Amino acid sequence: MSGSTIISTGNVGLDTILKGGLPSSRLYLLEGAPGAGKTTLALQFLREGVAQGEPVLYITLSETKEELAVVAASHGWSIDDFAIFEFSSASEMLGDARDQSILHPWEMELGETIKLIQDEVERVKPTRVVFDSLSEMRLLAQDPLRYRRQVLALKQFFAGRSGTVLLVDDMTGSVNGRDSQLHSLCHGVITLERLTLDFGSARRRLQVQKLRGVDFIAGYHDFVIRKGGLDVFPRLIAADHHKEYSAEPVASGVPALDALLAGGPLRGTSTLVTGAAGTGKTTIALQYVHAACERGECSTIYQFDERIGTLLARAKAFNLDLRKYLDNGCLRIEQIDPAEISPGEFAARIRSEVEGRGARTIVLDSLNGYMAAMPQEQQLILQMHELISYLSQQGVVTFLINPQQGLLGTMATNLNVSYVADAVVLLRFFEAGGRLRKAISVVKNRAGPHEDAIRELRIDARGVRLGEPLTEFRGVMTGTPEYVGADNPLMEDRFES
Repeated sequence: MSGSTIISTGNVGLDTILKGGLPSSRLYLLEGAPGAGKTTLALQFLREGVAQGEPVLYITLSETKEELAVVAASHGWSIDDFAIFEFSSASEMLGDARDQSILHPWEMELGETIKLIQDEVERVKPTRVVFDSLSEMRLLAQDPLRYRRQVLALKQFFAGRSGTVLLVDDMTGSVNGRDSQLHSLCHGVITLERLTLDFGSARRRLQVQKLRGVDFIAGYHDFVIRKGGLDVFPRLIAADHHKEYSAEPVASGVPALDALLAGGPLRGTSTLVTGAAGTGKTTIALQYVHAACERGECSTIYQFDERIGTLLARAKAFNLDLRKYLDNGCLRIEQIDPAEISPGEFAARIRSEVEGRGARTIVLDSLNGYMAAMPQEQQLILQMHELISYLSQQGVVTFLINPQQGLLGTMATNLNVSYVADAVVLLRFFEAGGRLRKAISVVKNRAGPHEDAIRELRIDARGVRLGEPLTEFRGVMTGTPEYVGADNPLMEDRFES
């Protein structure tokens, strides 16, 4: 913005959303319900000023200096470098003046408090000011018109000084939680929200309501409050993260499995592996992960359902030793608790793996677990689409595990993401010779040709193996097809060595 310097808010994530920071020497509104994280963000804003060697001022009408110190200490900070004006001190300084005046006490109290604040600003000459909070000023003003006049007077007072002001409002005194006139007075508005879910920890998110003259990232952005401040996760926009890569096929180490997708899935594509429980969906993905690690490519598995120890033991039983790749850092397995993570934080973790660690293969196991982390299914589809698009832009091979409801018979999924994936691999149980066997087939492959045959799938101590194409099936569309052809194409009995 011309004529105004951009200053950091002290929060890396928020600076990213604001495309660098806030234009200086302006008045901003930071609003949110109690517990949303306003004080913590305000402290970060002032700490950044201190780090830049600037004088800063915290005006607190709602909390005492001791209470503010406790909040700062919870993050390992100190407020000793701040100039602090607190309302309790102002009340003591007013003394008996209110009792000797013919004005109403609240009228005297507000006017004198504002005068003391202005005197403190003149003394400190801060470049950054936090005014916490406007709700107390509403109470002191009693009258909405008087309150707005005082806010306007504050704006005009600070306009003549080179200070960037953050007005904090807990929205308890405004109509319907929003003050549109206050919004119009401020150069920018940042809103923090705290959402309580039916189960799991509370979710927090922020949005920039407006920021004059700045092209910010609109929409909601998830954040968490940790020791050290707000950890903000800017909304993922896939188009902003394109990287050049070669769209070559990625092999699994099992030639027959690669042949299903004409050499394997291409880099930058996503493969949905779907089927009933126990058909081998996760193992198919692990086969590709194992092959990637053998090539020296970093891989990451996000495990929502199964415990990591169980996953490693099962993989080893199927001749896939992943432990050595975990030990040397080529493979990382993250156990995700869907009740404790927001979609924004999850996307940030994936970005860290791809851009920070150079992961080339990502496995999400499973989408049902990922869905549990989302409050609404429509949001899930949009989030998933953006996440898959981002991974595609980065040339990452992605495997999505999607278990279907039911064990036998007609099966369905409670999450229709097949249109998002570039390839769909379908696993099914089928009956032949009085035994239950597994079949694998490719339903679609946007990236190129694929085999349309149904092959038998065997997963045992010898690893993942595929049989010859099987043609004579009955009831394929029912979900439990029965093979009625000759025994020759079927793989050996599972009890043979």
